[in-house]
Amino acid sequence: MTASSQHGASAQPHVASASPLFLREDEVRRGIEMLYFGHGALLRAIDEELEARGLGRAHHRALYFISRQPDLSVGMLLRLLGITKQSLGRVLSDLAERDFVETRPGPSDRRQKLLRLTAAGKALENDLFRALREKMATAYAQAGQGSVTGFWRVLEGLIPEEDRSMVFGLHSG
Repeated sequence: MTASSQHGASAQPHVASASPLFLREDEVRRGIEMLYFGHGALLRAIDEELEARGLGRAHHRALYFISRQPDLSVGMLLRLLGITKQSLGRVLSDLAERDFVETRPGPSDRRQKLLRLTAAGKALENDLFRALREKMATAYAQAGQGSVTGFWRVLEGLIPEEDRSMVFGLHSG
């Protein structure tokens, strides 16, 4: 079934498997579209909570990665987020002013800034993650283990080789 036949009112809610011609333009476009729409729907699950607190998605991404790696350096967070130093500075200032993030100097280089969530920051990140987890767990359960593994392989293929160790090195603190 091609991407164009999936757009009508009678389209099935999902396709069990990709076409054997999965490298054709229609199939690649379908994958890109599903990635855009899936990502958007996932994040809309937390937009209302963020907006109620005067925060945006960049704030959430910072909270998320700091929660995954307590004592994360500002430099590493810059690399993970792929944003400018100026943008990250605004985000971190907002989060610090709201008592969600604290900064402390590095153990060997006092100029290094290490980031850690405060108790309030942990609570907020947990609330946001709970909403995301529900959506992801539902999608994972519908797809099944083999499909989740395939999904991870596709996403891994999108991550530049030089960034994979950084991504796979994340852990819960």
